[in-house]
Order: sequence, then C-alpha cells, then structure tokens
Amino acid sequence: MQRKVIWLGAIQILLLVVFIWVFWMIGTSLNGPQIRSFDNDIISKVQSNISDKLTSIMLVITFFGSVKGVAIISVIAIIILFITRHRLMCLFLALTIGLGAGVFNKILKLYFKRERPDIQPIIQEHGYSFPSGHSMGSMILYGCLAFVLFKVYKHKWAKLCGAIIGIIMILIVGISRIYLGVHYPSDVVGGYIAGAFWLIICFNTYVMIEKWKQRKNLNV
Repeated sequence: MQRKVIWLGAIQILLLVVFIWVFWMIGTSLNGPQIRSFDNDIISKVQSNISDKLTSIMLVITFFGSVKGVAIISVIAIIILFITRHRLMCLFLALTIGLGAGVFNKILKLYFKRERPDIQPIIQEHGYSFPSGHSMGSMILYGCLAFVLFKVYKHKWAKLCGAIIGIIMILIVGISRIYLGVHYPSDVVGGYIAGAFWLIICFNTYVMIEKWKQRKNLNV
C-alpha cells in the first residue's frame, strides 16, 4: 500500500512538471511558426463546414463552458451536495471552480496578453485569448464533477458514465470555441493543461484534508 502511494505521488509530480513545461513552451511560442501552423491547420478543418444549424448547436455547447453556465451547474451541484450532507465536497467544489476557472485563468490571461483570433470570428468576445477560459473552466468543472461521482457513488457504472460525459463535455466545449472563431486551438490546449494542473493540486488537497479529518475523528 505504501509503495502504491509513493508511485501515485511520483506520477502526479511528473504530470505536474510535464504540464508546466508544455504550457510554458506553448505560452512562450504563441507567435512562432509551429504554433501558427498548428492553429491554422485545425481552424481550417473545424471551420470548414460552417452552417447556421451547426452554429446554433455550437452556441448551446459553448454555454456549458461559459462563466454563467459553469456558475449555474456549480451552484446546482453544491446545493445537491449540501442537501446530501457532503459539506467538505461543497467547499471543495466552490473553491476549486471559483479560484481555478476564475482567478487563476485571469492571472494567466493577463500575463500572456494574447489577442483574440481574427481569421473568421462568428461571434465577438472581449479580453485576452490565452489560455481559453471556457476550455479551462470546462476541464475544472467537469473534472470536479467526475471526481465527486468517484467519491460519492460506489457503482462503477455511475463513475464510468460520469467520466465519459465529463470527457465529452470538455472536448466539445473546446471545439466550439475554435468553431466560433474566438480562440486559437493552442488557447484551448493551454486551457486544458492549466485546468488539469489545477485539478491535480486540488484533488490532492482534498484527499489530504479528508484523511486528516478521518484521523481527527478516530482520535476523538
């Protein structure tokens, strides 16, 4: 058991280091030829089938990664957890999503100050582009919800369904931002990486607090 914990900790530290390195490489090469080629190739493919019907669908999808969408889903989840007496989970969800999708994303945007793409914008957005707030927010929100399902429910099918739905939501929100022309693909990738980095830190913090509470209760 001790060896398993050590290995798990080592893997997570390695992931954090990789995330930082990849994110920094992208962030410091935003105007480089490789990033530009990557962005232009994906944008041309994603926006190759623009239509009114598909645009309507993408506008609905992108809402689930917006500030309002994330806030509504978060509040509903927190209320349900509060009613079912998962108080620590409520606090975890509020702080992880609020600080990560809100404060952390704004700090990163202000540091890199990348302007929005102007290739073929379907809608208008304000503020800086890198990393994508919608992509980062969806990674944190749906990653948190999947984590909650893993902690709260014992049924494997519920955990599996939660993980699959979470992955799908994260991916399609990112695609919607590229389709709508408000983010470069590298913004989306950057948002995913920053969101995953934040999740690992928050997950481990929650587990440590949970174990501390359990030991405290045992000693009472």
